[in-house]
This record gives sequence, C-alpha cells and structure tokens, in this order.
Amino acid sequence: MKIFRLINEKVIAVFICSMITLIAFSSFLTNVDKESLKKMFSSVNDIQEGLDLTLELKKEENLTKRIIVFDGMTMNELAAKLNRSMKSTISGKGDILASYSLEKGVDPYLALSIMLLETGCNWTCSSLTTKCNNVGGMKGGPSCDGGSYKAFPTIDDGIRGFIDNLANNYYAYGLTTPEAMNKKYAESTEWAMKVNRYISSVKAK
Repeated sequence: MKIFRLINEKVIAVFICSMITLIAFSSFLTNVDKESLKKMFSSVNDIQEGLDLTLELKKEENLTKRIIVFDGMTMNELAAKLNRSMKSTISGKGDILASYSLEKGVDPYLALSIMLLETGCNWTCSSLTTKCNNVGGMKGGPSCDGGSYKAFPTIDDGIRGFIDNLANNYYAYGLTTPEAMNKKYAESTEWAMKVNRYISSVKAK
C-alpha cells in the first residue's frame, strides 16, 4: 500500500507541474500581442532566408572556381584537349602551350597546328625538335648544329619562343589566320590548307 501511495503521489506531482507549465504558457501567449508574434515569426523567416542565401552564394562560388578560358573550357580542360594531339617530344606540354598562348593572345589551336605541321610531332618529331627544341621551324641564333635554324635550351623554352614569334611577328601585324600567315611563314601555297586540317583534327579530339 505504501508503494502505491508513493507512485500516486509522484503521478499527482507530475500532473500538477504540467498543469502549472501549461497555465504559464497560456498566460504568456495571452499577454503577447500580435505584433510581437509577427516579429518572432519574422525572425524565423529571416534565418531561413539567410540560410537560403548562403547556399546560393556557395553555389555561385563553386561555379566561379570553374573559370572558362577558351572555347568553353577551363585551363585544365584545354590543356588536356591539346595533350591529346601532342606526341613524342612535345607530349604532355599542353599546359604550357595553353597558358602561354592565352597569355600572349594567340589561338592555342592554331599554335599547336603549326607546331604539328612544322615538327611532324603528330607521329615522330623532327631532329630540329628532338635535338634543338625548335617546335616552329624558326630561324636565328643560337644556331642548331651550325645551321640557320634556332636552338633552344629546353622544349619549354622552344614552345614559349615559338608563341612569342607568333605574337610579335604575326598577330601584332594582324596576321591571325593560316591564310593571312601563309605568305610570310612558308613558301608553299598549301601551308594554310595543311594547318587548317590540323586545326580541325585538334578540335575534334
């Protein structure tokens, strides 16, 4: 009997506490005017709007990180595309070709296509490239094996020197297409046609 009495007393105590809490909360709601309630719910909405805005900004930040540099591609994507056409001695140099071409305002497709035609690196690079790192058939000094063609210390230097040549001696004078470059760059009247074929091939890969 004593045990049942203790249990009943606890139940009654919990019930009384619950009733007191309910009465107090009801009193609170009665005393809170409509404006205060509006402010309370407005704060909740502001928090939700803030969270939504934060998510939107995060999405925009992620999109911004994917910076398009050329032909709808990021720098890494462009380099990877160029690499698919770069073999032998120039294999894996798409990053240098991509970044330096864009820095100098030269079309990387055009630059690579001229390189492929001049060096034969679509298969096995010419000795001018393998021995002297000359990727564009450029003449000048220091000499490559005592001849009229220019030698470069590394293949990276050769690529940069080639792009500098295009930027300074062709693009600077408005010669920005194979057709416009043909007469100055090569004696063959078919040079432009061959470069354009390579351009189509590079784009397709």
